[in-house]
Amino acid sequence: MNESIFITGAGAGIGRATARLFAEKGWFVGAADRDAEALEALRNELGADRCSIHIADVTDSPSVTQALAQFAGHTGGRLKVLHNNAGILKVGAFDGISPAVHRSVVEVNVIGLMNVLHAAFPYLKATPGAQVINMSSASASYGTPDFASYSASKHAVRALTEALDIEWEQYDIKVGDLMPPFVNTGMVQSNEGQSALFDNMGINLTAETVAAAVRDQVRKPRLHRPISMQFRALWPITRTAPIAVTRTVMKRLWRNG
Repeated sequence: MNESIFITGAGAGIGRATARLFAEKGWFVGAADRDAEALEALRNELGADRCSIHIADVTDSPSVTQALAQFAGHTGGRLKVLHNNAGILKVGAFDGISPAVHRSVVEVNVIGLMNVLHAAFPYLKATPGAQVINMSSASASYGTPDFASYSASKHAVRALTEALDIEWEQYDIKVGDLMPPFVNTGMVQSNEGQSALFDNMGINLTAETVAAAVRDQVRKPRLHRPISMQFRALWPITRTAPIAVTRTVMKRLWRNG
């Protein structure tokens, strides 16, 4: 069996682009998503010898456990890379978004992530040199207006990444995250017009660019991997500048660019 990667949210966007890239490189891909039709199309494209598909909702722990067990049946119980890609986004003024929608963002982006991590751990532990690659965000660097619950969820992803990178080191599992700004996917497109930040910062990344960053992370793991020249330049500043400075920059980007 070739090296194996399990990808959540593989039916579209970054997940699909990552599945394609790794299959092209000879990896066996486990593709998980809620969208059965999208998964069937992906398997038809990649071939059943290079891809297994798993209908799963990350917020439903039993379905996640079942999906990973099925995947492990194809790989001899091994899992080299877990790419926690599944996530949702809702943009707008905090008070204009219902509590139910805010809850959904947190349940998918945080609780869903925890469910997958728990279910995947035995297979990661059984694989020498295993890796976890979580999808964080540039919005994890500072609380982002119009993205309040999403930004909060990505701060949680960042914290989980940092904690597990320490906890799981003893098992030879590296844990890191990717931190892209806006990526031109359906998830972002469906929220365009809901914040001036889209216009002021631009939607310049493609799903394929982020998929390539997943590959780079496998080759050279980092705890946090900022993506795009713009954010790679800003990331050190957000970590060292006084909070008042970062707040002022964020406020200007939000209001008028």
